[in-house]
Amino acid sequence: MSDLKKYIAKRKGRDPAFAENYESRYHEFKIGVMLKMAREEAGLTQEQLAQKVMTKKTAISRIENHAEDIKLSTLEKIAQALGKTLRVEVA
Repeated sequence: MSDLKKYIAKRKGRDPAFAENYESRYHEFKIGVMLKMAREEAGLTQEQLAQKVMTKKTAISRIENHAEDIKLSTLEKIAQALGKTLRVEVA
């Protein structure tokens, strides 16, 4: 088990609020990271992506850093601007 996984397990054991919110927060974080990686792969700055989706750079930054409660329509616009398709899966 990695040090990070050990830390998470220990923190979940002593912090009920952390344990309760960990999974949803992790998925929000992961979405933001995936969007940032796709933007960088496309060779775009946050400002350039914002122009393509007709929003502000601060909105792109907020999505990449705190992707909680993001609309599917917004994700679709970003995916299209990056030359990608959005795929949603229920598992």
